[in-house]
Amino acid sequence: MPGASADTHVTVVANTADDWWIHGLKVCPDLDTVMYTLGEGIDVERGWGRSEETWSAKTELEAYGVEPTWFGLGDRDIATHLVRTQMLEAGFGLSQVTEALSRRWLEPLHGDRVRLLPMSDDRVETHVAIADPDSASGRRVVHFQEYWVRLRAEVPAEAVLVVGQDSSTPGPGVLDAIAGADLVVLPPSNPVVSVGTILGVPGIRDAVRATAAPVVGLSPIVGASHVHGMARQLLTSIGVEVSAAAVGIHYGARSRGGVLDGWLVDSRDADQLPRLEEAGIAARAVPLMMTDHDATAAMAAAAVALVPGNV
Repeated sequence: MPGASADTHVTVVANTADDWWIHGLKVCPDLDTVMYTLGEGIDVERGWGRSEETWSAKTELEAYGVEPTWFGLGDRDIATHLVRTQMLEAGFGLSQVTEALSRRWLEPLHGDRVRLLPMSDDRVETHVAIADPDSASGRRVVHFQEYWVRLRAEVPAEAVLVVGQDSSTPGPGVLDAIAGADLVVLPPSNPVVSVGTILGVPGIRDAVRATAAPVVGLSPIVGASHVHGMARQLLTSIGVEVSAAAVGIHYGARSRGGVLDGWLVDSRDADQLPRLEEAGIAARAVPLMMTDHDATAAMAAAAVALVPGNV
């Protein structure tokens, strides 16, 4: 972690509601993206999957006519899913599996200074309701991966359904990490199907509200749209205006029952600061585009600075 002091420890709580089973393998896209990124094994241009990836298995499956052909597993990436699936079937929890996988990717570079935790060991899956004029109800529900990968989020989302969330529990270590943190950061990830699903696990939102640490978020909306992904489509589906201020207000001020103490918006959204401050959220406008490591480090430093007493 360039620029971090030697005694800095970072815990990442990752969304697992994007997870699904394909070709008999348990795939955890968000866990793997964080793990590969921190372990310097990510394909930087794609932003997901392994670097120097090949696709022979995908090609062979297509030759057999095995569906779904629209979701491909890279040859190198398959090894991760095989290990995960074998461990799960042997009775290990997802948190234990993630810890084992992380020994390869995180420990050589970071030692014990970086920890990756699933939001829950329980099965939680995001599904999206979309219009379907051919069905009797006029709509159908697809797994989040189909909505994102096959449909490319080009079909309007009518509703987001997080199956299993209400009965799930936080993964081992998650609540302790939040309670013991010096700073909690809500990243500029999708507020509905990434950060929203983590906060939706019973107990996690309450832990964020109760922690003694400042809670600072970074806006995923720059200008009038998302930087990457489908935040615009999914915010619309839950009735939230697509703007930096509206997302911060959606999370809400901790002083008023929400989860935020501070909220960073991009410099081009500086005109929205009064709305946030009126809502009880300390706010500052800074560059929020992760163009390189230095820019990303500056964003992290801004989040550290935007705490009560340092604003």
